[in-house]
Amino acid sequence: MNQLIRFTRLHGDSKVAPFVAILVVLTALASVGNLLMPEDSIFYVSTYTITLLGKYLCYAMLALAVDVIWGYCGILSLGHGAFFALGGYAMGMYLMRQIGDRGVYGNPDLPDFMVFLNWTELPWFWSGMDQFWFAMLMVLLVPGLLAFVFGWLAFRSRVTGVYLSIMTQALTYALLLAFFRNEMGFGGNNGLTDFKDILGFDLQSDTTRVALFAVTALLLAVALITSHKILKSRMGKVIVAIRDGESRARFLGYRTERYKVWLFVYSACIAGIAGALYVPQVGIINPGEFSPLNSIEIVIWVAVGGRGTLIGAIIGALLVNYAKTKFTAIMPDGWLFALGAMFVLVTLFLPQGLMGLFSKLKAKTKTKPVSAEEANA
Repeated sequence: MNQLIRFTRLHGDSKVAPFVAILVVLTALASVGNLLMPEDSIFYVSTYTITLLGKYLCYAMLALAVDVIWGYCGILSLGHGAFFALGGYAMGMYLMRQIGDRGVYGNPDLPDFMVFLNWTELPWFWSGMDQFWFAMLMVLLVPGLLAFVFGWLAFRSRVTGVYLSIMTQALTYALLLAFFRNEMGFGGNNGLTDFKDILGFDLQSDTTRVALFAVTALLLAVALITSHKILKSRMGKVIVAIRDGESRARFLGYRTERYKVWLFVYSACIAGIAGALYVPQVGIINPGEFSPLNSIEIVIWVAVGGRGTLIGAIIGALLVNYAKTKFTAIMPDGWLFALGAMFVLVTLFLPQGLMGLFSKLKAKTKTKPVSAEEANA
């Protein structure tokens, strides 16, 4: 464990190193528990649990993306679900092309929904999506390009605060309406589903599920370490300065809009990767992922964990989604009220989230007064 912590520490002191080490160890244990342990063993981890954990890690990566832009640069994005969904659609298009003639209609060139809608040829924007490398390029390029255009226009116009938040939500709502339309060529209301395999591996096999879970954990660790290094660098200090006083940073000569655009694009790319990992594990992508409600939920995950901490955002996403899984089974109609109450309570009593509470408890432990007996000992 110590060697793993030293390896993840990279160049100098890092608070994320122990977290990454724990993540790697737990991922390895869960993978071994699924693949090597017999089903009657107490150490056996079911494939359902592996898939659920993989989905949680995708959400954790998405929360990390929002924390980077909100916690460190003060940009409250209520539309990051759009970048997540775009990455998911890019992966979904690749997986649809892998089905070939094994679909319901047996058409080797067109996905089933296109045959059903009487399409005669593949749209131009599906070209190249049968190649994995090209689809992965689109996972980064499409969300990144949209974030660049949106950010460049918004930040150069110095749109900030609640106005920017509303614009991000309008962006994802516009995409929601567009992707609902059948003529867009993305499956309309039903989206993309019935995936068979990825890179030739059966998506229903335990080995593939474990591999996707492990890759998700690995990329989450890479995203966390990379984000930590960026935000602790000189550039990160400028970004924090922009959050705390953009006019002062601009007065000192920094082109603040360039820093904001760069960070917005970086954040969108992380969200796109999370979406791409989410789709093969869940088995579907549809326009519901563009829902503004989804983007608001991401903000709640970050607020619960503690914004501006990176690790807190990940922990918040894991805890809230685990609670969601449990409470939607116990009280499906009351879950949203519980989620809203959680956000209000955290805002009122834990403005720094769970990580802030942890820091306070740690500080109290360090400053605990020494008793007279201890002092005389």
